[in-house]
Amino acid sequence: MRRVLLSSIIIIIGITFLSRLSYLQIFSFSPDQLLEDPSIKRIYTYPERGYIYDRNGNLLVGNDPAYDVMVIPREVKPLDTLEFCEMLGIDKEKFIEKLTKARVYSPRLPSVLIPQLSKEDYAKLQEKMRKYKGFYIQKRSLRYYDTSSAANVLGYISEVNEGDLAKNKYYIQGELRGRTGVERYYEDLLRGRKGVQYIQKDRFNRDIGPYKNGSLDTLPEQGKQITITLDKTLQEYGERLMVGKRGGIVALEPETGEILSMISGPTYDPSLLVGRQRSINYTELYNDTIANPTWDRSIHAQQPPGSPFKTVNALIALQEGVINENTTIQCYHGFYVGRKKRGCHCGGGLRNLNSGIYKSCNAYFAGVFRKIYEKFDTTDEAMDVWEKHMKSFGLGDYLGYDLPFGQKGRIPSKEYYDKWYGDNRWSSSYIISNAIGQGEVLATPVQLANMTAAIANRGFYFTPHILKKVEGKDITDPRFTEAKHTTIDKQYFEPVIQGMADVYRKGTASPLKIPGIEIAGKTGTAENFTKIDGVRTQLTDHSVFVAFAPVDDPKIAIAVYIENGYFGSRYAGHIASLMIEKYLKGEITRKDLEKKMLEKTLEHEYAKPYSGEEFKINERVW
Repeated sequence: MRRVLLSSIIIIIGITFLSRLSYLQIFSFSPDQLLEDPSIKRIYTYPERGYIYDRNGNLLVGNDPAYDVMVIPREVKPLDTLEFCEMLGIDKEKFIEKLTKARVYSPRLPSVLIPQLSKEDYAKLQEKMRKYKGFYIQKRSLRYYDTSSAANVLGYISEVNEGDLAKNKYYIQGELRGRTGVERYYEDLLRGRKGVQYIQKDRFNRDIGPYKNGSLDTLPEQGKQITITLDKTLQEYGERLMVGKRGGIVALEPETGEILSMISGPTYDPSLLVGRQRSINYTELYNDTIANPTWDRSIHAQQPPGSPFKTVNALIALQEGVINENTTIQCYHGFYVGRKKRGCHCGGGLRNLNSGIYKSCNAYFAGVFRKIYEKFDTTDEAMDVWEKHMKSFGLGDYLGYDLPFGQKGRIPSKEYYDKWYGDNRWSSSYIISNAIGQGEVLATPVQLANMTAAIANRGFYFTPHILKKVEGKDITDPRFTEAKHTTIDKQYFEPVIQGMADVYRKGTASPLKIPGIEIAGKTGTAENFTKIDGVRTQLTDHSVFVAFAPVDDPKIAIAVYIENGYFGSRYAGHIASLMIEKYLKGEITRKDLEKKMLEKTLEHEYAKPYSGEEFKINERVW
């Protein structure tokens, strides 16, 4: 009996061990286990990154072949360091630094020693590399740009850092990933998936063939081709108009929310951030703290929106029933904030909604703003209603567009003012500057463009987005395909839109008419302050302009913001009109407007804080 029992125990233990071994070998095996096995070498094969096209099928970003010099530290044999460094074009100190870093990362895993060799350098090296044990050349691809524009939208790729490696186990040291723009947001689509080959090594560290006959090897998967919503021609044209100017431009297709152009000035050629000079070029661009070419003003620049904001205040007043299109307010060449008079350039007189808009009357909209607040029993209640209406246009919050970062702007709340003045210690007269887009309100160019698209659509908008198709298939993401409705009823938009159309017909933008195109727009002038030697100083005003066209069937909505650009119709209005014509007609008939924008710059304005030259706040001459 004891013999049977002992035999049974031995058999059970044997079966248990065999079962556990089978489970580990067959069911729980993961290729990740091979990372810890020093007898197995991995060789990666990198796919081409996905191509990027514009909305019309024009190539924006492709690939060029490039080559990395790789090192496996434990396999490095004694070598003529000086000869090797001379061949690679680096000094001995740099070589030792990179080799040490690779050894610290992993003595047995490959690391990039010299990245992104050109085809010419590769041709010189490929025959000589066999002399140097532990080093080899690996092929990969670098970005090739078929445009010198849209750097802020397309973004760039760079080598992964320690933070990337800690967050995502897919990457290994020396690999590249999208760092900004489309390259970053759609990294998972564009990068594809690298292939891997496992090589078995013997006890002398020699390759003896594929591990498990290559059954675990994988092929690389090509990155997906994507089509973005930008119009390459419009983007390039807008950047030409922005030479010598600072600011942001965003143009949208109102019926879809697709971004037609997104311009930040000054900008740079995206090809500068490709290849071995990328780090040097980026450092130079980043350290330009005066022009800030790497700062995307189209989504980061938060400025008072100026007079375009009057259109939304008008819509709120109509919705709340405190005015109609015939309500009149007298303008005495301005309005008072306490005892201080704020000026108005409309010429004075009796104003209704239409003339208030096309003449951009500050006094009219100050009166409208007061009427909104006077409707309610308390300022808090009025503020809640006003804030809710404003935010329904996408103002004062992140819009949710598919580009990294950006700013949320500001629509102040009752809590905001309570912190400043105290609860129940302020009224509409304290915040009256919000009536004309000054005061505490802030908006980015993309928010102003979205606001304009909502007006063009008579009460709804689609979240601005940059992705149009993946591998030729239209996107279906409900974030971008479902309409967001404002709190304003459709019937109240028509009188405001007619006022905006009259801005071009007989108002502040009448010199900017485009033959054959009915445009609705609104000029804006935003006050501009900075500190010079510790003193708050008023600089030349910012120029702001929003517009959409055609009025009855909008195909484009645009917002233009030009730093130190004087009044709205001067720089911003010229650029908006030209871009609308370029997009809708494909050619420019207003050569006079184009000549001014291509020839004139604002560099003299940007130099004034440093030169001490006087600022002419309301200068209205060329």
